Parts: sequence; structure tokens; C-alpha cells
Amino acid sequence: MKKLLFLIIILVYNFCTAQSAPPKRPLPPPSSYQKQNDAASTIALLFLQKEKIPGLAIAVSKNNGITYSIGLGYGDLEKQSKVDPAKTQFRIASISKSLTALALAKLVEDRKLDFNTSIYTYLPNYPKKKYDFTVKQVAGHIAGIRHYKGKEFLLNKKMNITEGLSIFKNDPLLFKPGTDYKYSTYGWNLLSEVVQKTANQPFSIYMKNEVFEPLKMNNTVLEIADSIVPHKTQFYKKTNAGDIIIGPEVNNEFKAAGGGFLSTANDLILFGNEIINPTLVDNKIVTELVTSQVLNDGKKTNYGIGFATNTTKKETHRYSHSGGGIGASSLLLMYPDEKVIIVILSNLSNAKIKELGNQLEQIFLK
Repeated sequence: MKKLLFLIIILVYNFCTAQSAPPKRPLPPPSSYQKQNDAASTIALLFLQKEKIPGLAIAVSKNNGITYSIGLGYGDLEKQSKVDPAKTQFRIASISKSLTALALAKLVEDRKLDFNTSIYTYLPNYPKKKYDFTVKQVAGHIAGIRHYKGKEFLLNKKMNITEGLSIFKNDPLLFKPGTDYKYSTYGWNLLSEVVQKTANQPFSIYMKNEVFEPLKMNNTVLEIADSIVPHKTQFYKKTNAGDIIIGPEVNNEFKAAGGGFLSTANDLILFGNEIINPTLVDNKIVTELVTSQVLNDGKKTNYGIGFATNTTKKETHRYSHSGGGIGASSLLLMYPDEKVIIVILSNLSNAKIKELGNQLEQIFLK
């Protein structure tokens, strides 16, 4: 079915699957969160209907335990498959950069990688540019590697990570590294290659063995074309007339670290808690991930290594990353001072997910 009219969904609580995962430490009685959870459900449902989002998953963690986890709508409208925040796998797009940042940190921990070393130390055959640049500069979008242009975002050509570098590897840098900030998914595609070269194993295998399995992120995988992923959503877009249709087919395998993962809301809660309370790597390395990089002129970029880093209106620390792709709008919010994580995933392109994030932030940081 090429065109699907959006179903106006009237949801009640027995449909909105609120689930609790076993916490690592005792939590207050569930009733202490009920007012916040009720407010969140009301706002989320209104947002779903207003934006005509087919499916939405939200999860919230406090003090290392899930206190709110809800699925609204459908992962697939035609099949009427309801969203389950623990199982439904969404495209997380650029949140993939944050996941890969932890893999880079693990390589640093194991002394296989140095953030401040030239990229050519790890990829000696990468085409030489006018200026040298480091792993950290690439990870912070200050190396000068370009982003998408034209219709590259819509590529549906099957390529592995190494083959995908051909899209941009021969292009000149946009500026002298360290002098400017320009967001670049291709820079993180390049870091996918760094990971597999330094680890001496395929990128997806390293991510599984060193990040996902230790954190029990059992539903997070690299999206491979034609692979069978039972709980993967359908991917939707909105027409100019406001109708909901299936989005164009794209192949994200080559993006990998740049934007190639599928995950669930509950899995990303596990990841967020690892960033706030590190167990896989030394806390000093994680601190570097979430510390803003600084340009040569002293200006902060508000982006570290795979994480945006800033403060809320109440001056509390916030680490975050958003994601946007075909049939995907996603948001990961982490508040280390309050030990709060908020995850929002949807299967619609260009949904105003940050608007919902701001509303949930106001609810759960009270």
C-alpha cells in the first residue's frame, strides 16, 4: 500500500503500555511518579495526534531505573502492529553518533586509539588534504569534512562502510581544522572506518561485543538492507497535503556511526545511564565525550565527541543528541545532575520531536 491515510488513534491506558524495568537500585513507590507519568502520557498523545505520527515510543529513567515507558500508535499502520517501547526498533539516525562515541572511548581505554592523534595514523591510505586533522576534530565536527549535498541523503545503493567513503573522501576540507564548526555525518562515517581498522574487526561486531552486549542493549543493531528484523517499524513521511505515506527506500548500512542503527526506547535508556554512570570505561574518558570542544579562537562549539552539551533554562547540565532520517525522528536527553534520561523515538520524518522533548523535560525535571 503506497499511500496510507493516517488513523486517528484514541488511546487509553491499557493500550499505552507503561512498563517498568528492574532497577539497579531501589526506587520510590511507583505512585510517587504517577502525576508526572500521567502528564507525560497526556502530552505525548496530543503530540502524536497533532503531528499525525504513526508510532511513538518514550522512556524515562530516574536514578538508573526506568520509571516511565510507553508505546503509542503503530510501528506499521498496515499490519496494525502496536508500538512496544521495549521491542519496537526505530531508526535512531544521528543518535548513532553517540553510541559510536562510547566505542571510541573503549578503544581509548584499551590504548588502541588516541583522540588527539592524526586520522592518518589509523587510516594511512585516506586521501591527503591540505591540512592534517585529528580523530577528536572529526568527532566534534570541526575537521572541515562536508555533510550531505544534493540528494545524497536519499541514497539507496548498497555499500559497506569502506565503499561509502568514496562519496566524500576526495573532496577538499571546507576550512582549516579547528577554525569552524560544520555538522558532518560523513565525518562519523569516517570514524566507522577508524573503529573497524583499530579494532581489527567489522564495525558492527565491535559495537555488539564491546557496547551493546555488555549494556544488554539486545534490540540495537546496524540496519542492513534485506535483513530480517522482526520488530522494525515501517518508515513514514508526510506529504505536502498532510497525508501519511511510506517513505522512499534508503540504504543506511554505509552510514554506520553516522546514522545507521536501529534501537528501542528502553535500550537507549540503558545507554544513557551508562553515560551518566560509566561502567565500561573510565569516567575521565566519558567526561571528555560530553565536554564541549573549543575552536582555535576560544569559542565553544557546545558539542563534544558524539554529544551535544549545554544547559537547560534552569542551568542544569544536559547532554543530548537528536536524529532525523527517512521515517525517523529521534531524541536522547541526559541530565547528569538529576540522574534523568529521556528517550523519544518515532517512525515519521521531520516530526517536531524537540518540541515534545522540551515539554517532557519540564515535567520530569521538576
